[in-house]
Amino acid sequence: MSHTVNQSSPDHADPIENPRGLRAAGDWLNAQTLRLISDEEGMSTAEYAIGTIAAAAFGAILYTVVTGNDIVSALTGIINKALNTSVS
Repeated sequence: MSHTVNQSSPDHADPIENPRGLRAAGDWLNAQTLRLISDEEGMSTAEYAIGTIAAAAFGAILYTVVTGNDIVSALTGIINKALNTSVS
């Protein structure tokens, strides 16, 4: 078995005679694998728009619930009950 050595570039030389070339090949393979695995680069404009609308709707619903009379009455009742409880 013969090995040819590329004298012009040590990084592309025979990996047996130049382990740095093997490391470079491994780094390249890792980079390509990660690129293929994480093909999703981020949200598109449409996804951002839908997320923004959903967040705004959730905020509006939460504001309505928290500022409604039922919630204020319930919280006031809980606080009054806690303050008026006698300790034995």
